[in-house]
Amino acid sequence: LPKDRLWITIYQDDDEAYELWQSEAGVPKEKIVRLGEKDNFWAMGDTGPCGPCTEIHYYLLDDPSKATAKGLEEDDGSFIEIWNLVFMQFNRDESGTLNPLPKPSVDTGMGLERITAVKNDLGATYNTDTLRGIISVCEKLSGHKYDGSSYEVRSLKDDISYARDVAMRVIADHSRAIAFLIADGIHPSSDGRGYVLRRILRRAVRHGRVLEFPEPFLKATTGYVVESLGDVYPELRDSAERIAKVVEAEEVRFYETLDGGLALLKKEVEAIGHKKVFPGKAAFQLYDTYGFPIDLTEDALKAYGMTVDRKEYDKELEAQRTRSRAERASKNITFSAIEFDGAPTSFLGYSSLTSASELLYFQGAQKEKVEISPNEDVQLVFDSTPFYGESGGQVGDKGTITIDGCTLEVIDTQKTASGHFVHYATVSEGTLSRDHIGSKGTLKVDETLRRATMLNHSATHLVHSALRSVLGDHVKQAGSRVDGNTLRFDYSHFNPVSPEELREITEFVNSEIRANYETKIETMKLAQAKERGAMALFGEKYGEEVRVVEIGPNSLELCGGTHVQRSGDIGFVSILSEGGISAGVRRIECVSGKNFEELFNEQQEQLVEVARLLKGERSGISLRVQKLLERQRELERHLEQAQSQIAQASTGDFMGKVQKSPSGVSFIAETVGSSEMDSLKNLVDKLRVEIGSGVIALGASDGDKGMIVAGVTKDLAGKIHAGNLVKEAVKVCGGKGGGRPDFAQAGGVPAGALGDTLKAFSKLIA
Repeated sequence: LPKDRLWITIYQDDDEAYELWQSEAGVPKEKIVRLGEKDNFWAMGDTGPCGPCTEIHYYLLDDPSKATAKGLEEDDGSFIEIWNLVFMQFNRDESGTLNPLPKPSVDTGMGLERITAVKNDLGATYNTDTLRGIISVCEKLSGHKYDGSSYEVRSLKDDISYARDVAMRVIADHSRAIAFLIADGIHPSSDGRGYVLRRILRRAVRHGRVLEFPEPFLKATTGYVVESLGDVYPELRDSAERIAKVVEAEEVRFYETLDGGLALLKKEVEAIGHKKVFPGKAAFQLYDTYGFPIDLTEDALKAYGMTVDRKEYDKELEAQRTRSRAERASKNITFSAIEFDGAPTSFLGYSSLTSASELLYFQGAQKEKVEISPNEDVQLVFDSTPFYGESGGQVGDKGTITIDGCTLEVIDTQKTASGHFVHYATVSEGTLSRDHIGSKGTLKVDETLRRATMLNHSATHLVHSALRSVLGDHVKQAGSRVDGNTLRFDYSHFNPVSPEELREITEFVNSEIRANYETKIETMKLAQAKERGAMALFGEKYGEEVRVVEIGPNSLELCGGTHVQRSGDIGFVSILSEGGISAGVRRIECVSGKNFEELFNEQQEQLVEVARLLKGERSGISLRVQKLLERQRELERHLEQAQSQIAQASTGDFMGKVQKSPSGVSFIAETVGSSEMDSLKNLVDKLRVEIGSGVIALGASDGDKGMIVAGVTKDLAGKIHAGNLVKEAVKVCGGKGGGRPDFAQAGGVPAGALGDTLKAFSKLIA
């Protein structure tokens, strides 16, 4: 690369980097620009590893002599960053304090496409083959041409051509990301990775509005990604149909969300009246409840000459983030809060459920506590453990720890990214103190629970292979949870699973169990495992060496979990439920082993009891129940007809009880006796027709509970509000009610208070 086009940015206080760039690389000092934390200090989040960084930038415009530090500082589009080096030297704790890392490192990364663009004088990454190809698809579908000649940052608001260019670039970048994420088994959802995918997809759709596509477009743009990169990344081609279905369904759903959001926005605007500022709280509710983005809210409000109260909106958004952080903190005890950086824990649990292990560290709810008393919680780290730490969908082990007169009940075990096993425990006897550090403790896993979990985990592998065998190779894991009670497996599949397919899945799994295959476990290179066709678990990260679990000829997976020795140990698998949980993702839940036995026995007992009640044999139960249901439906029809006839006959009686209010409004306020709510509503409707102009209020009881239904004829609906009348009348008995101006109801009225409530109703009629 020509050196005269290269500029460097460093963190504002990093004098060492400043000197090294000059002395080692010969970069002139005028081409080394100091920038603040926003640009040149990298962090993975609010807490965790972080450090200053230095970046290499390439000047894009014609004359490199015109490049300026100001262009870099203002990010005016004349430069492109091609390389970044992060000096990972700190760990930021929850208080914001930067603590030195015990093992600092340099994290370096070069942008391959950026280098390609620079070397080929393409001006920007969006002119490289793949991204430019997606942009061409956008041009064809929208009828708008891509300019792309200038990358100077301009106003999206005032320059529609530039706005369209930006929209095409965003769609190109996002379409590629979407295709790969779905191919990796991720589906749009409301949390985790699925939520990230949904946000990316919806952002692409929002930019599509700028291009005025006549119809959904993401199926075409992601289709181009599959077509152009499928040879290099076979998983794209294998997932082509699923990618197309997921993006199409999600895009259509988002358009429906946008339409619904616009209707709600219009309703809110009408309620506000002639104000010029739209409440930030209302804008946030549109976003939070309906997924309606703030920028679209602002665009839509321009038609009404209104703006959003962004200060109030940002306040609501920050409050939600605070709630989310608090909720995450309450659900997850993170190891980052534990100040321990020793060697990874040695896991002994594949071959033993007990161990004598050295206590290396413990921490109570308050870090500074040096003694943990009975009934207090504590987190412990040992040099080795038989306790399985939650990973790969398998929950952590439970059990007990005894150490020098102190007994603890382990309620959970978690495995951290650094390989430490954290035992979450409660002291049951004795006191744990700093004197215990370095002592040997006896760690004992709950054997019954572990065995049940092992059965379910091995069964999960067989269920996975059954799904792929019965439904097709497109099935991919989208999540799982395995504990001692049940197994839950989420998988990619668009169509409903028929009863016949479920039966076939069950038969496949139990056939594999009866074959009593040996569970073979090997450690090998990741590349070798993939070559053998081993399935990777969703959401897991793998090193060069992986553990491969093989159960029979149809199940081969990368897995670090605990398993049975032979498939026959599982006993039997039964499906509890199966259904869709989001677009393109379904969930199957099963039981195995002893849990299946208990379920089977319970269902058999229920079957015997039902047969006894029906006074027949178990073999004929379904036919008897079917006849009972038919008889019930017939009786319900007769009852409905009878109630309708009674109501018709009753209208004449009630018309003889019409009263007049002081202002001359005709009304009926009477009790019916015993009735159902639907019958009462029908009677009120008929009386409204009979009375012509007036107010109807009828009360009825169902056991000791009372109810009231009120109706106002159309000519009075603008003067008398049925909902308000009911709401006020039921206050005399502590009931609750309300409704529309023409029709309302109340429940929770004591049957004995119906008379007083209707008297109150009569007095309220003007």
